[in-house]
Amino acid sequence: MRDPVPGGSPAAAGTFPLLAYRASGLGLPPKERLRGCRSPSSLSPELRGSVTVPSRFWFRCGMALPRLLPRALLPLARPGCGRALHRAGSASAAPDFNSFVARTNTCGELRSAHVGQEVTLYGWIQYQRQGLFLVLRDFQGLTQIIIPQDEAHSHLKELLSNAPVESVVRVTGVVSPRPPGQENPKMPTGDIEVKAETAEILNSCKKLPFEIKDFIKKSEALRMQYRYLDLRSFQLQYNLRLRSRVVMRMREYLCNLHGFVDVETPTLFKRTPGGAKEFLVPSREAGKFYCLPQSPQQFKQLLMVGGLDRYFQVARCYRDEGSRPDRQPEFTQIDIEMSFVDQAGIQRLIEGLLQYSWPEERGSITTPFPSMTYKEALDDYGTDKPDTRFGMKVKIVDISDFLRRSDIQFVQNALSSPRGTVRAIRIPQGARYLKKKDLESLKESAKSQFDQEIMDVICRPDGSLKSLLTKFLGEKQQSELIQGLNIEVDDVVLLTAGEHEQVCSALGSLRLKSADLLEAAGLALRDPAALHFLWVVDFPLFLPKEDNPMELESAHHPFTAPHPSDASLLYSDPTKVRSQHYDLVLNGSEVGGGSIRIHSAEQQRFVLEKVLKEDSEVLSHLLQALESGAPPHGGIALGLDRLISVIVDAPSIRDVIAFPKSFRGRDLMGNAPDYVTPEELEPYHIQVSWPLVEKEAEKS
Repeated sequence: MRDPVPGGSPAAAGTFPLLAYRASGLGLPPKERLRGCRSPSSLSPELRGSVTVPSRFWFRCGMALPRLLPRALLPLARPGCGRALHRAGSASAAPDFNSFVARTNTCGELRSAHVGQEVTLYGWIQYQRQGLFLVLRDFQGLTQIIIPQDEAHSHLKELLSNAPVESVVRVTGVVSPRPPGQENPKMPTGDIEVKAETAEILNSCKKLPFEIKDFIKKSEALRMQYRYLDLRSFQLQYNLRLRSRVVMRMREYLCNLHGFVDVETPTLFKRTPGGAKEFLVPSREAGKFYCLPQSPQQFKQLLMVGGLDRYFQVARCYRDEGSRPDRQPEFTQIDIEMSFVDQAGIQRLIEGLLQYSWPEERGSITTPFPSMTYKEALDDYGTDKPDTRFGMKVKIVDISDFLRRSDIQFVQNALSSPRGTVRAIRIPQGARYLKKKDLESLKESAKSQFDQEIMDVICRPDGSLKSLLTKFLGEKQQSELIQGLNIEVDDVVLLTAGEHEQVCSALGSLRLKSADLLEAAGLALRDPAALHFLWVVDFPLFLPKEDNPMELESAHHPFTAPHPSDASLLYSDPTKVRSQHYDLVLNGSEVGGGSIRIHSAEQQRFVLEKVLKEDSEVLSHLLQALESGAPPHGGIALGLDRLISVIVDAPSIRDVIAFPKSFRGRDLMGNAPDYVTPEELEPYHIQVSWPLVEKEAEKS
């Protein structure tokens, strides 16, 4: 039996010695001292004295790989102690921000304990006041610098007093306590100041397009045009550093505790059937193009065929999806694939991964996450990514049968179709917070986006209903409607009728828009500190194409396996097949999605050719691999950008990406994409037909 290792995972044994030695500060034993060792007794005396060999050696390819554990870390070498080891290492080895550089301290770390010390700080001038003092800023914080006023330091006073804001300076001085009454409790360094003795202007700053202060409002276009300046803000600094910490913790969990292998997959590949539109990259072969992969999907499946067993990657992905406010043409995902795993195994892995890597300042995560089916999500919330932080469910008492007896024409028209339904959402206290223009905007939204007519019902203070519906309903029917919908005074009900999925989608959208309006009016609905994770499962395997409902497309991607209970329906009625596809939702945002894959070449070929009507030759390499002893496998991808944006409560994923693209997919800082000359295009056998307006602009 294998020796226990941190986290209790035998797979981590091969990586643990590296982790253990680095955490202990002992370093790694030289390879030449281990090469050729076949037993503990063959180790050199000094090496035997510094390490303990728990019980056995592992041999790989004829080379001995001993599992060597420092004696000091033996108490941690038992199942479940991986996190304890990390915490111990973190506590004893805080990041040294001043290593390898000329400064003695950062601008955010000086405290009363440093009083009397001579320090050297480097940073940007945040603020300067009348030649008396300035505030120096770096990535970690602010420090107040006192400018000497005596004649002996007149040159220093002139230098610092005339330096423009945002100039880069070096200051050397002595840490002093602030005078009584001048402490700033809102500032971590507010108890001290540094009395400057020498200084140097390393780079003077020109006048900038905006001030580097978080409270200064800037347009997003201006922020992106001067992104190198926007990155100096404390908020973006915090976002990017938190992102880095989360990714590092994820690597630890996957590689060190659970034996995953970090593999880089190609960026230049070929077209993948189905899914999002891909970017084309020209090659020097006439008429042939690469594609930038929308995900490493095929490669990670091929890695499973290759026997790697557990793969992950912080993967760059590309999708040419045009102008979408919540998407970027290039983005990052935590990509994961495993062999011999089922849906429950993937879910447990991700819950553990998030629990391990979650920032402590955002509280703790409770596992396991709740789960609901795709049908339940659509019926109850009108979307496959429900925000469960607040009520106002779409699903209510069935009013289709109740209104079937009415003379309301649009209701009767809807209920006459096989998938017709009548549904509503109740907005508690809506009459107090929503104005007439708000209700009109909700109706217009449903009409423009979903082609759904909305009828509102308002409960007056006397309990009567105000609505166009009342002229078609008697008092008894109105009373039944109030009871059926649990309507109370000042509630607003939004009702619509039509095809089931369209009705639910429209009301799901109105539910979220209503919540925005209520919160803007002062009603607290969604706790920004709440963390509502949710697994959505049992998606349909196929959906009708929007442009041609008679044809089918994959709801997830063409490699998703059918639900075991529905496997026979794949060949008789594919529209009724559920998939082994699962999404992870956090506070109404989809932060991850994955599936168990098809590992049978025969089934994969049938899906491509018979169901999706795709040319299977495009995927001949994958089909051949599946015929070569492919193990059952599955995986998931977490959208890192969106996950971090939810963690930091950012209004856009652009606020957690160092150099994002604009809403239209442009780099406003570098002006990309840009034109290239005909000479540069010639090796790629491409000619561009320039629009007339651009031709004229080029001439002038």
